[in-house]
Amino acid sequence: MSHTVLSPSPAATQAVGRALAGRLRPGDVVALFGPLGMGKTCFVRGLAEGLGCAGTVSSPTYALVHEHPGPTPLAHFDMYRITSWEDLESTGFFDYLDQAFVLAVEWSEHIASALPPNCVRVAFAPGQGENERMITIEHGGSA
Repeated sequence: MSHTVLSPSPAATQAVGRALAGRLRPGDVVALFGPLGMGKTCFVRGLAEGLGCAGTVSSPTYALVHEHPGPTPLAHFDMYRITSWEDLESTGFFDYLDQAFVLAVEWSEHIASALPPNCVRVAFAPGQGENERMITIEHGGSA
């Protein structure tokens, strides 16, 4: 099942992430797809808030993964620079799948073959206005 939301602003994009968080459980993977500047990290900020995670959410571009502790902890990945299976293994991605984290994975198109089949897929596309985003959420697993 999928649905599309028109987000008119970064605050609304964050609210969409916050709303989705209420449907997630430890072990769920949220795979984010879309071009640069579409609000993926903003969406993850909302996920973190909705999961009750502490701390500031920023893109883990160079660290590759940031952990955000909370009642349901969040592991936030950036797969932009991942170009091989060895690169992916070095991020710890597979280890996190077996832990009690929700995983949010930016640039999931770079690791599509490694994503669990029941992940929640979130695709971002530009809307008509400068800050508008079309966010399509395809539910899988327990979400």
